[in-house]
Parts: sequence; C-alpha cells; structure tokens
Amino acid sequence: MRGYFGIGVEGISKEQNVGTIVRSAHSFGASFFFAITPDVDINALRISDTSDAFDHLPYYQYSKSEELSLPIESTLVGVEFVDESIELPSFRHPKRAAYILGPEMGSLSPVITDQCHHIVKIPMKFCVNVGVAAAILMYDRMISMGRFAERPVRAGGPLIDDIRSQRASLRRKIRKKK
Repeated sequence: MRGYFGIGVEGISKEQNVGTIVRSAHSFGASFFFAITPDVDINALRISDTSDAFDHLPYYQYSKSEELSLPIESTLVGVEFVDESIELPSFRHPKRAAYILGPEMGSLSPVITDQCHHIVKIPMKFCVNVGVAAAILMYDRMISMGRFAERPVRAGGPLIDDIRSQRASLRRKIRKKK
C-alpha cells in the first residue's frame, strides 16, 4: 500500500478509548499517533494497549489545536457526524493522510475543523464509540487503498474460487488421460 497515515484525537478523556485507538492504529499500520489537549494519563493507556503500540508508533502531543503540526503534504481529515460530512464509503482516502477524531461526548473544535481538508462520517443512525469509529475508518482506508484484491462477484473468497478452478482443471486432465 502506498502512502502513509497517522491518526489522532482531540480532547479525549477516556484512557480505554485512546488505548483502543492506538492499538488499532498499530495493527492497521499507522505511521504515527497524536493527541490534542488530551485529558488522559498516557501511562494508564497500557491497560487497553496490549500490543505496546506506544513502543512502536511515534506519539505527538499538543497542548492546543493551533500547535498541530503534520508532515508536509499530508491531508488532515476530520471524522465528525454532521450532515455536511462526506459519507465514508464515498470518500477517496488521500495517500498521505492524518485523521482526527473528537472527544467522546463532543465535537471537533472549530479551529481543527477549519484546518481539515475533508470531514467524513460513518453512515450510521447515531454516533458510535470513538474507538470503534477509528477502527472502522482505518479498515475502510485499508480496503479502499488496494491492499487486497477486488472482491469476487460470487459469494466466497478468491482462494476458494482458485481451488475450485484448480480442481476442475485437474479433473479435465485426468479425463483426457483416460
């Protein structure tokens, strides 16, 4: 997969949620993690971060939104459940992206929203847990950026179809020999 991505949070207050996001980011291959005005104890995050992601991902912390500094040419994408947002299945992920999610019981700040190149939402009836939203976002990026082959037209996976095709070919060869 070409490009890179980082993921961050603004104003988050629950260690379990941050730990879940960092662990998911590590698992999905994020290049970095960041937090703006977090109200959490980073050491407490290890409770839910069973992969020791903080030992494997650069972590950047900012005391206010205006301090946010991202790699040159990266695109900031906000995740916010508002009518004007682009629905995630219709969104083309940038090659070089930084995604930011807001606090558990709130929204991204106007300062961050103004810095975002795009605002996306997960098309659901209501907001889900921020850790769940982050995982869905990263999964969508992985799938849509071509890490895997296109899905087959029929039910089942490509491996099953390949095995069936190989078996059919082998049966034809056996019949020809008889």
